[in-house]
Amino acid sequence: MKIAILGAGNMGLSFSKSFLKYELIKPEHLHLIIRNQEKISKIAEEFPHSKISTFEEIQELDADLIIIAVKPQDFHTVAQNIQFTFKENQMVLSIMAGINIEKIQKSLNHPLVVRAMPNSPTLLGMGITGYTAANGISFSQLISIERLLNSTGRSVYLEDEELLDGVTALSGSGPAYFYYIIDAMIKAGVEMGIEENLSKLFVKQTMLGAYHLINNSDKNLEELIKDVASKGGTTEAALKTFEENSFKEILKQGILNAEKRAKELNN
Repeated sequence: MKIAILGAGNMGLSFSKSFLKYELIKPEHLHLIIRNQEKISKIAEEFPHSKISTFEEIQELDADLIIIAVKPQDFHTVAQNIQFTFKENQMVLSIMAGINIEKIQKSLNHPLVVRAMPNSPTLLGMGITGYTAANGISFSQLISIERLLNSTGRSVYLEDEELLDGVTALSGSGPAYFYYIIDAMIKAGVEMGIEENLSKLFVKQTMLGAYHLINNSDKNLEELIKDVASKGGTTEAALKTFEENSFKEILKQGILNAEKRAKELNN
């Protein structure tokens, strides 16, 4: 399979590295297309055997799969300035937030579109991607896409495209929510007199341990919370403050607002 990536930014490059790491494509069958000429030399150091071009240079694109990895805000401009014609059997995989399949099809005048929403842990091969496909994508084509997505972590096929905006808000944006909470915890540690690097160590290891407990315990989340929060204890004091300030509701509302913004990006 020959793959071209329109918009070889962080996500596009992390996908490329995963494809090459698991030998799903040959380096010479990877074509990275960027907007900034100045970045070519740096990317060429990481991908010495792959083709690297700017958008303006592409008059014809020899690829079985074209991955669109530009920012959703830039898609309209990119689509209007594409100078090559899509071939009948070429597949398009979009990893843009918010832009739905119908809009991509109309903008590119091409029917074979798969829409996916990965998240930043794909950089480590530990991401999760929700994806769906337009009518006309064959089962074998979908399996090929799934193999590529699974090289970056895990993937989940969704029959209902509408759910992808929720996936964007939940897992696409999700890592930032955890970073936000971790940052608040570290700062609380510093305020209590714990040196910053030590506070980071305590918080990061606590998060890691909690993750593994969730994965390896038969108990639900409420039971796990009760295991830590003994009556009249320190954890109960913290949880009471969270409840009094509607922390859970604020977090939930933030995620719903992220979904709303994803839907707005399609307009």
